[in-house]
Amino acid sequence: MSLITDEVRAKADELYHGDAICQEKSKFLLTEMDLPNGLLPMKDMVECGYIKDTGFVWLKQKKSTTHKFEKVGRLGSYATEITATVEKGKISKLTGVKTKELLVWVSLSDIYVDDPPTGKITFKSPTGLFRTFPVSAFELDGPDGGKAMEVKDDVPGAVEV
Repeated sequence: MSLITDEVRAKADELYHGDAICQEKSKFLLTEMDLPNGLLPMKDMVECGYIKDTGFVWLKQKKSTTHKFEKVGRLGSYATEITATVEKGKISKLTGVKTKELLVWVSLSDIYVDDPPTGKITFKSPTGLFRTFPVSAFELDGPDGGKAMEVKDDVPGAVEV
């Protein structure tokens, strides 16, 4: 069952539909909140919204995805619907995001950067477990604003490894 009802949508200060605009707005919001812009690498987004008064934000994508953060060697799982409350340097009441710890998927409830900035970001589970990593591991980099290169499946002469 979706947490995002028509009543919630009606309260939204910002509401967007479509992958391109949702990708842009979600990265902008993360940057505006002093969080790394690569924190929520979602694909095929269909809707995103933000209620400024409460800081409530939601992101919807067509299907759940898994992403590996190469710089820290960690997997993240993103459900079809992610909700959270955002404020400067912090995401709280997070739903729909999990990380793989050893062989178990662990839900995340909070993500925050240190204040004053130390270059560290902390991920916390509802059970109180937490891990701290460098903020730079979750920043998108590259001349195109962090957009990934397009991967083509039908390249002549390509060998799958």
